[in-house]
Amino acid sequence: MSFSLKNLPERSAKPRTEGITLVLDKGYSIRQVEDLVDVCSKHIDIVKLGRGTSYVTQGLEEKIKVYQNAGIPVYFGGTLFEADLMRNQLSDYRKLMEHYEISHLEVSNGTILLSDNKKQAIIKELSSDYTVYSEVGSKNPNEIIPPYKWVRTIQQELEAGSEKVICEARESGTVGMFRPNGEIRSGLLEEITDQIPAKYLLFEAPKKEQQVWFIRKYGSNVNLGNIQPEEVIPLETLRLGLRGDTLLDFYSLGKGNELDQVIKATGMNDNE
Repeated sequence: MSFSLKNLPERSAKPRTEGITLVLDKGYSIRQVEDLVDVCSKHIDIVKLGRGTSYVTQGLEEKIKVYQNAGIPVYFGGTLFEADLMRNQLSDYRKLMEHYEISHLEVSNGTILLSDNKKQAIIKELSSDYTVYSEVGSKNPNEIIPPYKWVRTIQQELEAGSEKVICEARESGTVGMFRPNGEIRSGLLEEITDQIPAKYLLFEAPKKEQQVWFIRKYGSNVNLGNIQPEEVIPLETLRLGLRGDTLLDFYSLGKGNELDQVIKATGMNDNE
């Protein structure tokens, strides 16, 4: 870090299994990626090349190498996996990963019709060679999946070999775990995490208020995904209580503390 600051939450160190920040790259140039890793590679755990952007990205191999040389794994988004699967090109997908020396992949069925049994069989097959992140939840805002099915599906995919299960929200943060207005389906999250430890889950949380909710609920080392590149540093400040939204969540003030008196005098804790 740039300087010393006392009483910060303890962040897990890379390579992390908890406190993961998954960044969504929707088509960054090589130069942009170089700038990104120069500024915040310590805070990025994995990068998803979103949608099918890899197919149309110029200089893809060099771009992937920039991430990999910075110690950041890269993988192709779930939509590209679904595009290959529906064309019966899963073997070609594996060759693509081997060519770019990619070790992670996402198995999803957010758009295509893919039975749970078939999806679990694919996870089991691929997890013997790759680190698999599977995704649960629909990209269709009109499809509401009951909590018991979320829990059952997540448990089955973890048992099949998924390293983490991604809880769907899309880039918009308006589907899956969220209502169309972006509000968190908190009851759903309670039911899921009552039965499945949060360390096995990766929550897509593209919006700041969603990130704040998860950090307050599950702590600084909650796994968060679909983070925009320009939001990596702001998210890390949220995790550390160095942004107004979480400043008082991670610093306990003792009675009689001088700062405690200032807070009382200014009414900063009127919401308590």
